[in-house]
Amino acid sequence: MIAIVFGANSQDGIYLSEICLKNNIEVIGVSRTGNSNSIIGDVCDIAFVESIIKQKKPDFVFHLAANSTVKHFALFENHSTISNGALNILETVKNHSPNTKVFITGSAMQFKNEGLPISELTEFEARDPYSVARIQSVYAARYFRTLGLKVYVGYLFHHDSPFRKDNHLAKSTTNAIKKIKNGELNTLEIGNMFVSKEWGYAKDIAEGIFKLVNQDMVFEATIGTGKSHTIEEWLKICFEIVNLDYKKYVVSNIHFNIDFKALVSNPSTINSLGWSHRTSIFELAQIMMLE
Repeated sequence: MIAIVFGANSQDGIYLSEICLKNNIEVIGVSRTGNSNSIIGDVCDIAFVESIIKQKKPDFVFHLAANSTVKHFALFENHSTISNGALNILETVKNHSPNTKVFITGSAMQFKNEGLPISELTEFEARDPYSVARIQSVYAARYFRTLGLKVYVGYLFHHDSPFRKDNHLAKSTTNAIKKIKNGELNTLEIGNMFVSKEWGYAKDIAEGIFKLVNQDMVFEATIGTGKSHTIEEWLKICFEIVNLDYKKYVVSNIHFNIDFKALVSNPSTINSLGWSHRTSIFELAQIMMLE
């Protein structure tokens, strides 16, 4: 069996590739930069996508590529990567490898958020360029499903790992706390500590993706922990690992412009397929702090 992973150097791509390999699935990793475990390629390039899928006729294609930001500066990049990338994959699979299972990444950020647990049945809301691109790719997935393709959408809620980029909250805070412990930094400034969200482990989420595409009953599901914690809780846990009191070092700006006050999933559908997260916020903090 063969899997093509677009976005192979992302945290999800790294863990998903490992899971595939453990299940005797050959992995062809694709990223725009490439490394020893992936090849250089761009999901935005229809000629490249068509060439590799037509040649390999994979059992699975995972579309994980994106610039993970809701900021307006990434408007065209995310439209091209997320939306057009999905169309490139789906049209190529339809024409050249119709038995291939396709996974399209969805996001918690594309739903209307009223502070209640969000499921795959929650109404969409296009409130930023990232959400627009994600919503477009989901409708593309649904359209190609009517043409007979097996297209899955996993709506991923916040999750982290040591492979996260430094600009993401969990990674940036753990990096700062380590510097504070070493005497290299005096304070840690946080926008608003009272925002509540999920603190999933990327490896768990990748296992959820793999579970979803290896069955034929459910084609869309939110994949998250279903448990939320404030940023303050996260900081307290991380500082305690290095025996420091977070109150002595953290400066919070309660007037910081936040995207949401609370963001939590209802993962009952993916749970019904036999998957649930295994890693607690305490264990994730250990993983991030002790890497």
